[in-house]
Amino acid sequence: MELGLTGKVVLLTGGSGGIGRPLARSFGREGARVALTYLRRADAAKDVAASIEEAGGEALPVQLDLTDRQSIDAAVGHVVDRWGGIDILVVNASATGGPNPKPVGFEEISADTWLPLLRSEVEGAFHTVQAVLPVMKSRDWGRIVFMSASIVHRGRKGEEAYTASKAALHGLSRTLATELFTDNIFSNVVAPGPTVTEGLLGKLPDSLRQRIADVTPEEAKRLLNEGMPHLRFSTVDDVNNTVLFLASAANGNITGNVINVDGGH
Repeated sequence: MELGLTGKVVLLTGGSGGIGRPLARSFGREGARVALTYLRRADAAKDVAASIEEAGGEALPVQLDLTDRQSIDAAVGHVVDRWGGIDILVVNASATGGPNPKPVGFEEISADTWLPLLRSEVEGAFHTVQAVLPVMKSRDWGRIVFMSASIVHRGRKGEEAYTASKAALHGLSRTLATELFTDNIFSNVVAPGPTVTEGLLGKLPDSLRQRIADVTPEEAKRLLNEGMPHLRFSTVDDVNNTVLFLASAANGNITGNVINVDGGH
């Protein structure tokens, strides 16, 4: 399938680690021009950009602070100055990097934890989309993809702040889809389930790393009990392919949706 991403300008927030790093490379392989943002990990972002360019693509690492509107405006302006516009926005950056491996009870969550997380996730997404929209509208075409997590739908004890912040993006995306459809700008959410990232793989022993897609009998039993019929974790390719399609010209009429990439969990 021809995705029509060649020459499209992508602004990918949080492109230096986790799912963002392989996603940036995937866009690069499809011929897109990739602006990947980072907050502190400049070297990591530059390494990703270099790998894209070594493969024949175009990439631009850009610093962006989700809590600072001036930083967001500056990053968007930098990309526009470089490539003349922005066609695709992937809101991937997260203050937490994902669900807490050791969640705490709701009554133990402090305002110092709750408020900064919501500000970076929700306000950061709000300001970033708002900064990009005039550029997309001027081109009469655009695709917005918010990265969320399937945990939003099923919940998890101690993850109220994280799930609330991601759920807010679902509502934002749905409303944007309604408002922007006549501008040929689509907005969707991709919600991965448990996903094997490079960071996770680096923490696993070689034997487990090689067979991560085929879980142990004990793990299969646990997943079956939790309702995951395919009995495997998602790979970054599972997630990336979904994002690439939704962000592409091949997506001709999917907007306002939440796509779960979680093995049917």
